[in-house]
Amino acid sequence: MVNHQTIDESTTQLSAEDLAALREHLHEQRLFRQEQLRLLAGPGTSRTEDRLRRRAAAQIEVRVKLTASARMVLADVEAALTRMDEGSYGACHLCRRPVERERLLIVPQARYCARCQQVKEARP
Repeated sequence: MVNHQTIDESTTQLSAEDLAALREHLHEQRLFRQEQLRLLAGPGTSRTEDRLRRRAAAQIEVRVKLTASARMVLADVEAALTRMDEGSYGACHLCRRPVERERLLIVPQARYCARCQQVKEARP
């Protein structure tokens, strides 16, 4: 069930300081994910570690999933920075209303307002 709430302008407006802090946070996330991908793609530290890694299918699967996750988050961060540069940051991709300020402060790369995110997640 979707909860329809009246949007309070004070909870949706992003100040210049908010945008600057969010941009800095997104840049930090980008650096973290780039470093994570570099480490995940790099060679093992020793032949023994390499052999153990090859033998443990579960570890390989985890590494693949971590890499995919890091790439996905990095792409979301890059897209959010592009939206900032283009002036469309903070608008919901579905309903075009402002994404709640509190939501952006928690998930700065969010593409959807809380209501549309719930609807999107409820679909099979």
